[in-house]
Amino acid sequence: MTTFRVWAPRADQVDIDISGRRIPMREVAGGWHEVQVADAGAGTDYAFVLDRSDPLPDPRSGSQPHGVHGRSRLIDHSSFAWSDDAWRGFYLPSAVLYELHVGTFSPEGTFDGVIERLDHLVDLGVTAVELLPVAEFPGARNWGYDGVALFAPHHGYGGPEGLKRLVDACHARGLGVVLDVVYNHLGPEGNYLERFGPYFTSFYATPWGQAVNFDQRGSDEVRRFVIDNALGWLRDYHIDGLRLDAVHAIVDTSATHVLEQLATEVAELAASENRQLWLVAESDLNDPRVVRPRDVGGYGINAQWSDDFHHALHTVLTAEDLGYYADFGSLADLATALESAWVYAGRWSASRGRAHGRPPGGLPGWCFLGYLQNHDQVGNRAVGDRMSATVSIPRLKVGAALYLTAPFVPMIFQGEEWAASSPFQYFTSHEDPELGRLVRQGRRSEFAAFGWAAEQVPDPQDPSTFERSKLNWRELDTPPHAEVLAWYCRLVALRRSTSGLADGRLDRVRVRYDEDARWLVVERGQLRVAANLGEVEHKVDLGEGAGLSLLLASDERIALDSGSVALQPDSVAICGPSR
Repeated sequence: MTTFRVWAPRADQVDIDISGRRIPMREVAGGWHEVQVADAGAGTDYAFVLDRSDPLPDPRSGSQPHGVHGRSRLIDHSSFAWSDDAWRGFYLPSAVLYELHVGTFSPEGTFDGVIERLDHLVDLGVTAVELLPVAEFPGARNWGYDGVALFAPHHGYGGPEGLKRLVDACHARGLGVVLDVVYNHLGPEGNYLERFGPYFTSFYATPWGQAVNFDQRGSDEVRRFVIDNALGWLRDYHIDGLRLDAVHAIVDTSATHVLEQLATEVAELAASENRQLWLVAESDLNDPRVVRPRDVGGYGINAQWSDDFHHALHTVLTAEDLGYYADFGSLADLATALESAWVYAGRWSASRGRAHGRPPGGLPGWCFLGYLQNHDQVGNRAVGDRMSATVSIPRLKVGAALYLTAPFVPMIFQGEEWAASSPFQYFTSHEDPELGRLVRQGRRSEFAAFGWAAEQVPDPQDPSTFERSKLNWRELDTPPHAEVLAWYCRLVALRRSTSGLADGRLDRVRVRYDEDARWLVVERGQLRVAANLGEVEHKVDLGEGAGLSLLLASDERIALDSGSVALQPDSVAICGPSR
């Protein structure tokens, strides 16, 4: 006996369709409809029929084996044989994250394909993987941000069982799992929620589609839908944390913001399950309220991405100045980001034409994620070119050292650790030809303003765009990839073995630099990270550096002498007390 329930306040009559047999559902309080079916259980395919229309998938479907337009399938979460009973989560403040896209990480493009390469991540030294969104999306190829069946892991990746196998395998190797989830909008294709109830609102808008209704009429059940989804990933799939996409596009004027409500309920789940659970937000607001504790007026999210730090580091390495990069580019900006996470904390922004941000005073460094590359900053370039295609290998090493020794939680983007030659381009496989045409046209129009000819911008709908974006694992043992991989392994090992690198103490960070000579020294307690981005060799004073040893150097010619270090162009040295 299975009870089916669906929230459909916009329908007068709701039936459930099982194998062509339509069974009327009974309306209960609050716009809910339910029915008990004796011969239904795990594996049963079904759909809902609203007012005698065509069958629609369940908004809370746990499995969509036939895609976003197909019937839903019942699943039994209790049937999976977990082996992670002793797992209690990972500790975010001292973590090293690794962001990956399931479809391009391995040749197989599946959850099982990721499992086959987990030992590489263990050898690299990361402590948790961060999966780009896996909720059911249209077609076979997608970044995941066009998901529409939020409770269903994509069938092409391996569905619910495949995701559980991956999480279980990660925990067996001591790796945590963070899942990227999207609650600011849903994809356009296969999105049937509006036919069921007021899931969206026209009061606000997002760049990607209708805004989710978090504060207008009917929003209580919409909030419940989103929070139940988040709790389900953590509870039913043993996920250790969620990365919340673009929370600045979530508008909620309620007295209790939906993010605060989510943080409260996740904390309650963590307590009941006796394991650590984390929430990490992507926010463009530079607003510390996102991560401040709830008892001092914050939302209680544990950490957020710091694009300011990325942009400051990226522009120093590349000298790019288009778009939002125009707001950055100096060593002074990078120093500000290293010392306080944000460059814009009330400062006037040229790209925005207004003052932006608010000081994050009092927050530890581990409330922020730092990175040299991520899916957005690579994939939202016209041809998806990585940093290794833009700067030299020596300069790439400098960038890696600066963020992997920064006071923030570092995140490595897939393939970055060996300077992968494959780009990460924007790809889709919309089944609606007109939608595919609009996506293609929009992508080309977007980059025309930056001087790119239409034929130079890859077609997101072309399968070859996706194939080009797959990692080439045969590169690992060939130059210069092996050299870069060895450098990353040494940096991660140093970070994990040096307590001063993971303490998040922003009050102990001091940056000295010479804007003209293009060198800087980052002081973190007794540690010194000295980098030369200039064109000539510089002898840099480490500042109270007597007694320090050279712990790691990107160039074998680097020499330490009486508290100073001689740095070749595009080189970096990490110095600290002798071990």
